[in-house]
Amino acid sequence: MTTGPETKVVAGVSVSHSHASVERIEAVAADPEQEVIRALLDEPGVTEAFVLQTCNRAEAYVVAETASVGQQALSTYLGDVDSSVARTLDHEASLRHLMSVACGLESLVLGEDQIIGQIREAYETARGVGAIGSTLDDAILKALHVGERARSETAINEGALSLGSAAVQFAESQHGLDAATALVIGAGEMATLAAKALDESVSRLVVANRTRSRAERLANRLETDTSTVGLDALSVAAADADLVVSATGSPEHVVGVEDLETVGETCVIDIAQPRDVAPDVESLEHVSVYDLDAIETVTDGTKLKRQAAAEAVESMIDDELDHLLSQYKRKRADQVIGAMYEGAERIKSRELRTAIARLESESDDGVSETEREILESMADALVGQLLSAPTQSLRDAAEKDDWSTIHTALRLFGPAFDLDPAAPPTAPDAIPEEMRERMPSRVIEQLTREY
Repeated sequence: MTTGPETKVVAGVSVSHSHASVERIEAVAADPEQEVIRALLDEPGVTEAFVLQTCNRAEAYVVAETASVGQQALSTYLGDVDSSVARTLDHEASLRHLMSVACGLESLVLGEDQIIGQIREAYETARGVGAIGSTLDDAILKALHVGERARSETAINEGALSLGSAAVQFAESQHGLDAATALVIGAGEMATLAAKALDESVSRLVVANRTRSRAERLANRLETDTSTVGLDALSVAAADADLVVSATGSPEHVVGVEDLETVGETCVIDIAQPRDVAPDVESLEHVSVYDLDAIETVTDGTKLKRQAAAEAVESMIDDELDHLLSQYKRKRADQVIGAMYEGAERIKSRELRTAIARLESESDDGVSETEREILESMADALVGQLLSAPTQSLRDAAEKDDWSTIHTALRLFGPAFDLDPAAPPTAPDAIPEEMRERMPSRVIEQLTREY
């Protein structure tokens, strides 16, 4: 899509498992989403912002007047992280990437379902700080829509591993789980998936969580002999564990050397973002520590099985992207059309007042109500007929990506119609009914939203 200076564009940046290590992802996603969004909104020229930070990705999107302004703002999100591990996304690439992420095509586990919920949560977070406008709203809702379509109309998630179950499968392949005791740290979504994957595969399961009641609710959903502890009893629970899977949402390390220094041969898998396990734990000879980078080897088989479905989803994304781009085009054209009609209404009202005042000054009887209605009807008809052709031309120009024509219309009609951008919008009810009938319905809706 070719965009000009009057057109808002989306710019994005992605640091994910496909081209960056866990350490790099952590470095980018060091701050909470809300703080990052507020910082992006403070950048010059940024009007909307959205941030998605999960176990294996850190992404940010902004809406700005130009792509260069957007990318400049996003450079602050990357901070000191080497730009070589980041994917810079232009307008169309950002829209496509969001859809691809929602469909699970960009996930460590192809087709996994958890990403849909993560996008929804990130969307609500951005909305909560007033960072979502019409451009990102359309983009994110479209991404969620195509993500749901992909899962209902294809086999993209059929038999697909969750990240939690992939961690368990990796542990099985590396160390075996027969008669094992497993410790799951955390009680959120990812920890729950890991616990369910371990259910009936191990002889005993312990769930450790900061809030003991949440751990107990998870334990009650499992068939395996399961007990719960608080994080203050982590070292005691770990002493008997053959496998530790950690997946909390803590911003700081949860598992340290002191928690594992007395354990025997133990496999520790850290699927948290940021990581739960302190780096110096790897110095313990009797402990094997694995993170998301290691688990990626388990998902290769799933990717091969889901390849045919992935191709069908790619085709679906192509179609949905075309629909979204057309939607943006229509909205942009309607903004210009709405400005034309709004300006015309102001000129018409002004000239009518002048004409009626002159007639009243030259007539002893003044202007009757019937005569006033005739004058207004004639003025409305003239405006409608004069703007009919430009309206159709602008619609055609938008469909053909002819933004130069739209910008020319803004320059031509702006001075002629006295389009003061600081002037308050005309109330839709103030536009005569006959004129409203000639205006496109989308223009009426746009004026209603703006008013």
